Amino acid sequence: MATRRQAREWALQMLFQFDHNPGKDLDAAFVAFWNQQATAHDEENEGRANRPAALSGAAPVPPKIREFAERLVRGVAQNREAIDQRLTTYVQNWPLHRMGGIERNVMRLAFYELFFEEETPPVVCINEAVDLAKFFSNAEAGRFVNGILDRAAKEAKRPARRQEK
Repeated sequence: MATRRQAREWALQMLFQFDHNPGKDLDAAFVAFWNQQATAHDEENEGRANRPAALSGAAPVPPKIREFAERLVRGVAQNREAIDQRLTTYVQNWPLHRMGGIERNVMRLAFYELFFEEETPPVVCINEAVDLAKFFSNAEAGRFVNGILDRAAKEAKRPARRQEK
């Protein structure tokens, strides 16, 4: 079953693609991306036909998770200039074009969730971004992302964690 974490991974992959292919139509890119994911899923499960259903692989992407991934990508795309301006203030003496593509897009995604979405608590934004940076890059990237986001989260206009009622 796909999760919001998986949605963030997919969103990062899409953002990375858009970063290296600017001007691409989002709607067409989403169709191509989800078709690619379905093809990869089918190919992965092709050799598992004789296995029990519980071991045969992941189910297709639930609509709710797909919508979340697309909302993140659209949000970053629509607010990219503001996100990049804000991000630049935290990475002093390190221009965004010199930053690795993974780190740059992980932070764009996290900055979008921190400053343009109210749904995700800041600690979750940071944790997810650090995990993405470590998974798609390396441990050093995780530390770099953590340092930047830890400072940025102090400016988020909501509690760092959800308040229990």
